[in-house]
Amino acid sequence: MKVLIVYGSETGNTESLAEALGEQIQAAGHEVKVLNASEAVAEGLCNGYDAALFGCSAWGTDEVELQGDFNSLFEEFDSIGVRGKKAACFASGDSSFEHYCGAVDVIGEKLNALGAVLMEEGLRVEGDYSSNKDDVDAWGIKIIAAL
Repeated sequence: MKVLIVYGSETGNTESLAEALGEQIQAAGHEVKVLNASEAVAEGLCNGYDAALFGCSAWGTDEVELQGDFNSLFEEFDSIGVRGKKAACFASGDSSFEHYCGAVDVIGEKLNALGAVLMEEGLRVEGDYSSNKDDVDAWGIKIIAAL
């Protein structure tokens, strides 16, 4: 399977999750591309991939605010070509915010509306990969099984 992982990360925490998941999925025999949202172009983004994972940091008090680079991409999500493809979301967040890891909900709802097949409930962690290795690895195993 060809898997695309797109992430938006302000502090590097979500990036560390994306890279760890990419390594885990690749080690399971799949072809993986990990892409920073700042380098992504929405039009046809998912073309040529069997599955896509989207990771984004978020914050906000009144509403969920997606990380800047990812938000720019998200505004054009209708054109990513995800209909019928397997997808999942992950986020690193700060539990002191009202919408802890709210990006998972916002992105997941949009993917569902666009006709993606959500493989697994979104991953929510506080901090980077090294602080959440067991949770991230366990989620990765579920994703690999769903591919």
